[in-house]
Amino acid sequence: MEKILQFPKGFLWGAATSAHQVEGGNTNDWSEWEKKHAERFAGEAKNHWESWQQERFPEMFDPANYISGHATDHYNRYEEDFDIAKSLGHNAHRFSIEWSRIEPEEGKFDEKEIAHYRQVLQALKKRSLEPFVTIWHWPLPLWLSEKGGWEAPGATMYFERYAAKLAAVFKDEVRFWITINESQIYALHGYTTGEWPPGKTNVFLYFLIVHKLINAHKKAYQAIKAIAPEANVGIATHNIYFEAHKNTFINRMLKKAVDWWWNDYFLNKISRHQDFVGLNNYLHNRIDYGFNKNENMKVSDMGWELYPEALFHTLMGLKKYKVPVYVMESGLADADDSRREWFIKALLEQVYRANKSGVDVRGFLYWSLLDNFEWDKGFWPRFGLVAIDYETLERKIRPSARAYAEICRSNSLIQKE
Repeated sequence: MEKILQFPKGFLWGAATSAHQVEGGNTNDWSEWEKKHAERFAGEAKNHWESWQQERFPEMFDPANYISGHATDHYNRYEEDFDIAKSLGHNAHRFSIEWSRIEPEEGKFDEKEIAHYRQVLQALKKRSLEPFVTIWHWPLPLWLSEKGGWEAPGATMYFERYAAKLAAVFKDEVRFWITINESQIYALHGYTTGEWPPGKTNVFLYFLIVHKLINAHKKAYQAIKAIAPEANVGIATHNIYFEAHKNTFINRMLKKAVDWWWNDYFLNKISRHQDFVGLNNYLHNRIDYGFNKNENMKVSDMGWELYPEALFHTLMGLKKYKVPVYVMESGLADADDSRREWFIKALLEQVYRANKSGVDVRGFLYWSLLDNFEWDKGFWPRFGLVAIDYETLERKIRPSARAYAEICRSNSLIQKE
């Protein structure tokens, strides 16, 4: 038996990228961090990954894996990549503008780079791909990093100025702005675990940075709306489905506490300053008198549990905000493309289910269009609908991308019962 799941008229389909991960040739705090820590990352890989992962992905032991370098050269090949997206039935695309390119020196904006991103936006429009533009997807310009990054007294003002500049120059090309990507993830890894720049391990700084990012979003929101009142402005939040296993009192209390802080706190603070919620979801966390008690029956190349129901539950958690929701990222690392088609279809069943349950979900953007540089993991995790040969930079469309294309074109999913 088969059932056709029809998505709402005007539903947006596509994929996502971020500048530092695909463009190549960036100079920012992340590119400097890579150079300083590549040898360490390669040396520590044997402690971080399971034996099966080490055997399948030996490149994790090569320091060159952790240097972004030319990445996928998307900066120069964006038209080719957008042609691919268009051929796959996409009608939307999320990307980020690299702050260090736009403002390489404090208060000095690079008109050549502004012109480049205008060409990127025009290339999307030419192909009828709706742009979702992320203003900040983690790397900082070197001048701001040298001032202390988000710890700097003027950090929120600098971000507000940058956001206002983008709104002013691109107001005619952009309807959807994402101010900040995954604030909680950035603050956690940059200021608690120390795995990302600036490499700090201070829980008090973590809370400070979260609140600075809340303020930065609000200021950017107001600045954009003052220039482009009709623009849609939101964030991309990384929400996790925390499951209280067996529904015990202790597990329920743990879930309530972690939901409050991780999933709801930031969104509650900006609830009057968001026109939509952008949801990034990858993770399920089963709570059973402690965290991370997952069964892990199916996992990605990264070892992350493949639990598509997590997307439904995180979407349901956004219903209370009473604004449209777009899935800005969801996907998996799957180098041999053996699980991606199943996972995409399973995720979309959950999106359909959430829509039928009253969540105003208006789009789904798979992570990622291309294999790319996955931050401190480097190049070995393969998330792309399109495979990249990092030596030749050849693009090759994976079979799962073609299966997803059928869904995008028909605006529907065939569910086998």
